[in-house]
Amino acid sequence: MRRKIFQIGLLVTCLLGVAAAASAQRINRAERRELRADRHEIKADTKETRSDRRDIRQDVNERNADVRELRQDRREGASQEELRADRREINGDTRETNGDRHDLRVDERDRRGDVRDYRQDRRRAIRN
Repeated sequence: MRRKIFQIGLLVTCLLGVAAAASAQRINRAERRELRADRHEIKADTKETRSDRRDIRQDVNERNADVRELRQDRREGASQEELRADRREINGDTRETNGDRHDLRVDERDRRGDVRDYRQDRRRAIRN
């Protein structure tokens, strides 16, 4: 009998807790729509960042393959013009990759700011 009363009491307490939490988070429709749009934007930015990281990784792998080819050509005694062209290509790839990394860092910083703003907006909407 005591066990049954305890279980019923526990169930009622849990239901009251869930109801209180749900009622405390009433957000009007306009704010909810705005928060949802912000969430979708953050998800899209996250996907884009992951895609950019994959692209950078692939570019770095290609550059490393070009460096290996340059070393192989040098061992095989390729012409100076050929070696110079390979070095120019590697330098261009390096600059491009570094620029992409810089852009990625800027995008990540912007995303962190968006997440921070989203959390503040959500807290403010819940309080009001």
